[in-house]
Amino acid sequence: MEQDNKILTGTIWKAILSFFFPILIGTFFQQLYNTIDAAIVGHFADANALSSVGGSSGVIINFVVGFFTGLSAGCTVLISQYYGARDEKRLEAALHTTYAFGIIGGILFGSLGIIFVPSVLKLMKTPDVLLYQSTLYLRIYFAGLIFVFIYNLGAAVLRALGDSKRPLYYLIACTFVNIILDTLFVVIFRLDVLGVALATLISQAFSAVLVTYCLMAKTKEAKLVLKKIRLDMDTFIRMLRIGLPSGIQSSTYSLSNMFIQSAINTFGVVAVAGWTAESKVDVIFWMINGSFGIAAATFVGQNFGANNMDRVRKGVRTCLAMALTTAIIISGFLLTAGKYMLWLFTTKPEVIEMGAHMISLIVPGYFLFAFIEIFASSLRAQGKTLIPTLINISGVVGFRVIWVMLFTSKGNIDFIIYCYPLSWFICAVMMTVYYFYARRRQLQKELALSGQ
Repeated sequence: MEQDNKILTGTIWKAILSFFFPILIGTFFQQLYNTIDAAIVGHFADANALSSVGGSSGVIINFVVGFFTGLSAGCTVLISQYYGARDEKRLEAALHTTYAFGIIGGILFGSLGIIFVPSVLKLMKTPDVLLYQSTLYLRIYFAGLIFVFIYNLGAAVLRALGDSKRPLYYLIACTFVNIILDTLFVVIFRLDVLGVALATLISQAFSAVLVTYCLMAKTKEAKLVLKKIRLDMDTFIRMLRIGLPSGIQSSTYSLSNMFIQSAINTFGVVAVAGWTAESKVDVIFWMINGSFGIAAATFVGQNFGANNMDRVRKGVRTCLAMALTTAIIISGFLLTAGKYMLWLFTTKPEVIEMGAHMISLIVPGYFLFAFIEIFASSLRAQGKTLIPTLINISGVVGFRVIWVMLFTSKGNIDFIIYCYPLSWFICAVMMTVYYFYARRRQLQKELALSGQ
C-alpha cells in the first residue's frame, strides 16, 4: 500500500483543503447536473413535463437515494479505517462487500420502485395530469438505480482512500454526457420526459463504468476484482451497524422536510415560490458545509484507523474552525446580497420580498450547523453512529414536527421558518456535549492503555 499519505502525515489544514475543494467542485457539478436537467425540460417541453421530472418524483428519488447513501456510510467508514490501519485483508473484504451491497441494493430498490411507483405517487396526491409522465420517468430512473448506487459507492470508496479528484473528473464527464443527451433527446428528438429519463440513465451508467474501471485498473491501494465481489457477512454486519442509523436519519430528514413543505403550502403560492427561491440561494452554504463534513469524515476515519488520535482531535478542531469561518462569511454575504440573487430565479417583487424575508430568518443560524456537521461526521468516522443519529432525529426531526404542528394554525409563516435555526441550536448543543463526552472517554482509554 502507498506510504506517502498526506492525510496521515501532511500539514493538517493543507490535507483537509486539498480534499475539500474537489468535493466542493463535485457538489457544484451535481447541482449543475440537476439544474440543467430542469432548465432544458422547462424550456423545450411543457410545464407538465417539468413538474413530472421534479415535484413528487424528486421527493421520491431523494428519499430512496438519501436512505441508501446514509446506509452505505458504514462502507466508507470501514474502508477509511482499514486503509489508515494498513489492513489489506480487511480492506479487500470491505471493498468487494461494498460493491456486492451496491449491486444487490440497486436491484432490490430498483425492482420495488418499478412496482410501487404508481401507488406512491397517488399516495402523495400527485395530480392526475402528471401521473403518467411521473410514472414513466421514475420507472426508467429506478431501472437504472443500480448504476446510481454503484457510482455513489465507488466514488465514496475512492474518497475514503484519499482520492477526491477522480470522482470529480467522472462527475464532470457524466454531467457533460447528460447535457449532450438531454439536448439530443429533448430538443432535437422531442422525447420530453422520456428523453430526460433516458439521458439520466445512460449518463449514470457511464459514470458507474468509469468508477468501476478505476477501482479495477487504476487504484493500487484497493484493487477491485469482479470475481471476488461477494458479501462477507462479518464485514457486512459491521457496515450495517455503522450505516443503518445514518440511513434512518436521512429518511426521517426527508419526511420532516415534506411535513414542513406541506405546512408552507398552506400559506399560498407566494410563500411556496419564495421558499423555493430561497432554497436555490442557500444551496451555497449547504454545498460548502457538506463538503467540509465529507473531508472531516475521511481525515478522521483514516487517522482513527492508524491510531493517530492526537491528529484526529487536531483535525476536528481545524475543520470546525474552517467550517465556522465560511459559515459566518456566507451568512454576511447572503444577508447583504441574497435579495438580489433571488432575481436569478424569479422576477415577481412579492416573491422576492418573501424569499428575502425567509433568508433573514434562516441565514443567521448557519454557524450552528457547522458544529452539527463536523462533530457528527467525525464521530461517525470513529464508528460512533447511534448517538449522533438519535441526536439529529430528536433535535432536528422530532422538534420540527412538533413545532410545526403547534404553530401552523397561528397564521404566521415566520413561526414555521423559525423551526430551522431553533432545531439547529438544540442539536448543536447536544452534539457538542456528546462529542466532548466521547472525546473524554477516548482520552481516558488512551491513558489506561499507556499505564498512566
